[in-house]
Amino acid sequence: MRTTTIGDVKVLLPDLEPDDLDTTTDLDGGLTEALVEGTAWHGAQLEDASIRSSLITGVDLSESTWEAGSLYGCEITRTDFSGATLTGITIERCAITGSRFTGTRLTDVRLKDVLFDGCRFDYATLQRVAAAGSVAFTDCILTNGAWSSCRLPRLVLRSCDLAGLELDSCHLVGTDLRGSRLHGLKTSLDNLRGVTVGRDQLPDLTELTIDVLDLTVRNE
Repeated sequence: MRTTTIGDVKVLLPDLEPDDLDTTTDLDGGLTEALVEGTAWHGAQLEDASIRSSLITGVDLSESTWEAGSLYGCEITRTDFSGATLTGITIERCAITGSRFTGTRLTDVRLKDVLFDGCRFDYATLQRVAAAGSVAFTDCILTNGAWSSCRLPRLVLRSCDLAGLELDSCHLVGTDLRGSRLHGLKTSLDNLRGVTVGRDQLPDLTELTIDVLDLTVRNE
């Protein structure tokens, strides 16, 4: 395991060696200490599957359905989850890099020590997603998504694009938004209670406040 620090948050991540893993293309029954590269699992149906200590690169899991089960201690790179439905799974101690979650639906998903780096979550739906430990999004596109009833305290969103992202009944106290694009964020002010922002983001927050409160601004 290795630790990476983003802002004030430390995320515990795996440190896998490909030579120590077994190459496979078979997903049945889950994976343990597996190396998977360039495999097409489009539309896969997974139920209570567990993937542990595995390195997954360039895999197509688009339009797949995954209910229950877990991802633990995995490194996932350039993998396509677009249009997938993930329900009731736990993702822990995972680094997910350069992957696509466009239009993905995540419901009742539990996150702990997870880093999403350079991923696309545009048009993704997160419902009742909860953080039980450190979670960070860096250089991610979160545009036009919808997050509802999520409990993600102390989340880190660094250098992310939040344009058009809708927040509804979310608990984000302690979240670090510094360096992210807030212009076009769609949310009530309650969802932003207790977050940390940079001074350069204040103009966008002012615009958001004016829109939310339906204020009229006049020069005189």
